[in-house]
Amino acid sequence: VQGTNDSSIVSKCSAAGLGYFEDNFLKCFVQKTVRRSPLINRGYYIRAKAMSHCQMKFLQVTQGHPRRQILSLGAGFDTLYFRLKASGLLKDAMFFEVDFEDVVKRKAALIKADSHLQEILEDAEFDPHGQNRELVIRGIDYTLVGIDLKELDKLGRVLIEAGISPEAPTLLISEVVLTYMENSKSDGVIAWAAKFFSSAVFVMYEQLQPSDPFGQVMQMHFQQLNSTLHALQLYPDKETQRMRFLHRGWEKCFCIDMNQFYYGLLCQDERNRVDQLEPFDEYEASTSLSIAVPTFVPHSVPVSKLHMDPNVVGMVGSVDDNTALARFGLQCALLQPDCVLVTGGAGRHGREEGVYILFRAETGWRTVHAKVECITGTEWGARMFHTVTPLPGCRTCVVFGGRSSPLQPVCSVLRLTWNPLNPENCSSLKLNVHQLHCFGTLPPSRWRHTATLLTWKGKIYLFVFGGISVVHKALSDWHFLELESNTWDKIPVRGPAPEGRHSHSACPYAEGLVIAGGAGREHNPLSSVVLLKPVQCGFEWQELQLEASFIARYSHTAHVFGDQLYLVGGIWIEAVGVPGVAVIDLTSGQCREYTINTCSVPWPVMMHSHSSLLLEEEKEILVIGGGGNCFSFGTYFNLLPLVLNLSDVR
Repeated sequence: VQGTNDSSIVSKCSAAGLGYFEDNFLKCFVQKTVRRSPLINRGYYIRAKAMSHCQMKFLQVTQGHPRRQILSLGAGFDTLYFRLKASGLLKDAMFFEVDFEDVVKRKAALIKADSHLQEILEDAEFDPHGQNRELVIRGIDYTLVGIDLKELDKLGRVLIEAGISPEAPTLLISEVVLTYMENSKSDGVIAWAAKFFSSAVFVMYEQLQPSDPFGQVMQMHFQQLNSTLHALQLYPDKETQRMRFLHRGWEKCFCIDMNQFYYGLLCQDERNRVDQLEPFDEYEASTSLSIAVPTFVPHSVPVSKLHMDPNVVGMVGSVDDNTALARFGLQCALLQPDCVLVTGGAGRHGREEGVYILFRAETGWRTVHAKVECITGTEWGARMFHTVTPLPGCRTCVVFGGRSSPLQPVCSVLRLTWNPLNPENCSSLKLNVHQLHCFGTLPPSRWRHTATLLTWKGKIYLFVFGGISVVHKALSDWHFLELESNTWDKIPVRGPAPEGRHSHSACPYAEGLVIAGGAGREHNPLSSVVLLKPVQCGFEWQELQLEASFIARYSHTAHVFGDQLYLVGGIWIEAVGVPGVAVIDLTSGQCREYTINTCSVPWPVMMHSHSSLLLEEEKEILVIGGGGNCFSFGTYFNLLPLVLNLSDVR
């Protein structure tokens, strides 16, 4: 548990070094700086901003009081005291830090060795009562105490000796601390604080949602570190955390998660500033953490649940090589019944260049590595978040866009063809790839877009909409590629255009198409459904009026069956759990949300950044791949394809 302090301070130092927030004191407590991934930097940025928000509120509310105090529980190498003191914000305030004896002695040694830190402390005493006392540093307005938080009787006595006042307004801070303690002990700390102080605010930052896939990966990570997150079992969500405090002597408690803090309490200018700091493309990595105290009430969205039989979701038999399908950001295409092309994405060894065929044989589902032959001057290369669009009536797919990294989009348009398939021997399949030399005005390179087939005046077009580019966070443009002459054409489109988005879905429907969901320019999930309808002069945008909005989401897939639009999985922040299947009637606008029965499936299953195919005859959806990066806890991949049986969905 004590080792988590060292990892955390290095991560905070990485984020501060890149300009996410200002903290010139972190480097005093880090022996060697390490640049963390953009995802980890953002996670620690939001954590720092959320804690700072609450700390500043306390200092503002108590300004002018003759004495106020801050008590940091499990402070580790946190630098809050030095930041506040250097900024002149600790007037009439006392600062107390408590942690394990070994941790505070290491911290004291680092402070003693740094002249600048000592200068800020103003003639502090180090080890004022000898080697065997808990008081390690005593300054004019700073005290460092080494004691185990489980020793509550001793804690109160030592703090009194250190000069803390039970009557003064007090801010208690617990930043991912209490969760490492057994629940009876951590609950005891919460109850002790409510009884010990007559006027106090307790700000606690802890993990939430242990049962969703992100939470499962997170728990496995901490178990491997021998640092079990005990609180998650009894207090898995915001409401149970809130009641935890109310039942232990606290008069009020407010709780928000970090998504709500980011979108509700950070201004747009600040979010835009952060977007410019370094390339980022990990929008599926949700932040399952909460902070207790701010007065922000989330909007809850009910999810209608269907009691499905066990056959609704099941694994697709056995697959002989599941590592080939363990990837996210991939794209698949149905070459013929029971034969699926699997391309791109990120796998266990990074960006995937290999192309595979998933096919159903008598003995079950199998995968084979497809032979790819590139025409001279053509490169297949590694890519993810691209599109693969099969053309009707011919053995051809068009591959458009994607990226190898957030700074390296794929610029080419490829035509992929294959020889006739022998169902008995798919291993003989050979794919030919050549680059299309297109005419007209080329659209900007992009990824997380959609590419859908449309017909206009007897010609077949590839309709490209939205996505992300190196310059734009959410594109709102569209482009028509006429596939016979390979020309980017101009076709009139009237009506109010949809807002820019990425990670949305688009499906052919009624000689046009239907776009649903996605993430907007602020990467916020969208819940709109927009139709592109054919008209005499071209096409027309028209938003579908929904009787009840489906829960906003992105990084899902979608299929049209009759007049029903099925949205599969995705990422949402307005509800808990894993998105299942949303069914939208495209004629009436009625929406229903269905949960997925995953009892027969190895858990966790991440229903985002996957690819899926509609098997119309079976009325099933085949889901392949999926997963993503889970903050600093590792990367998770769905190993096996799944089948969603839609026969009971109305």
